[in-house]
Amino acid sequence: MSLTTLERAAFATNAFPAAPAMPLAALRDAAAIVHRHLTPTPTLAWPLLSARVGTEVLVKHENHNPTGAFKVRGGLVYLQRLREAEPACPGVVSATRGNHGQSLGLAARAHRLPTVIVVPHGNSREKNAAMRALGVDLIEHGNDFQESREAAMRIGAERGLHPVPPFHPWLMAGVASYGLELLESAPDLDTIYVPIGMGSGACAMITARDALGHRARIVGVVSAQAPAYLQSLAAGRIVEHPVTTAIADGLACRSPDPAALGILARGLDRIVAVDDGAIRAAMQAIFTDTHQVAEGAGAAGLAAALQERARIAGQRVGLVITGANVDAPVFADVLNGH
Repeated sequence: MSLTTLERAAFATNAFPAAPAMPLAALRDAAAIVHRHLTPTPTLAWPLLSARVGTEVLVKHENHNPTGAFKVRGGLVYLQRLREAEPACPGVVSATRGNHGQSLGLAARAHRLPTVIVVPHGNSREKNAAMRALGVDLIEHGNDFQESREAAMRIGAERGLHPVPPFHPWLMAGVASYGLELLESAPDLDTIYVPIGMGSGACAMITARDALGHRARIVGVVSAQAPAYLQSLAAGRIVEHPVTTAIADGLACRSPDPAALGILARGLDRIVAVDDGAIRAAMQAIFTDTHQVAEGAGAAGLAAALQERARIAGQRVGLVITGANVDAPVFADVLNGH
């Protein structure tokens, strides 16, 4: 199946489990935990970027977070809830391509919890260094995220560590704080583009929108070289797909999460696939127009908006730069057009 855009009408919405709605009070509680550790990130209008897209654009700068990415919000809430539920927890283990691992590293340091993180071979050297600097025990195993995740589960069982999944209601509640910040600061947004890796970012935006009763349409963005979520929504079942993206490791999902699919199927307006070339061009455009650094996944929303310029003309559009954690040599190649 080769698709560029899948419309909501084609989603197999009844094929995936429906998640209970999160009340606004629960999201406010999670946001309070997040804001003990970090301040809300800015939402900014960049005239050059709006001119490039051809309509008014507001950018939510999750690249300004302490770890350089949105996932720090989920880790802070997850480990707070874990400490409340299991005060004697001896430590945690998880798999990542980088941003989830940094999130857990920062949160675990605050709770003085030992943390083991598994990454695939060939992972970003700078993300690996950032995780080690936060005190995690970093293990390289496997050729992709899925193999690292399976290794993390084995290590957790062997060492008695709590396995932190890539998608969970506690993670989503924490990440939803960025949705509350964006939607309350820009109540008249028409469309918001959100990248999809394992789904916590897009699901959190849907959850925040629904809790606030906001009207914005949410568009999920996947890599054309990692289209498992798009293909699963089209097929009405979990479809695994090899990952070949060379620039968007934050979108490198081979096997989707069924709970995330249930939320996305009911909450997205559509899902768009963008290829590596479009993502590289969007990374370059963000730097040119805003002098901000966006990693591949963080630029995917702009790539999709540029792909849909005609469709969103006249709308007020939100983009989320979900992260800035790209290795310097890779970013240099992007800026040089290589």
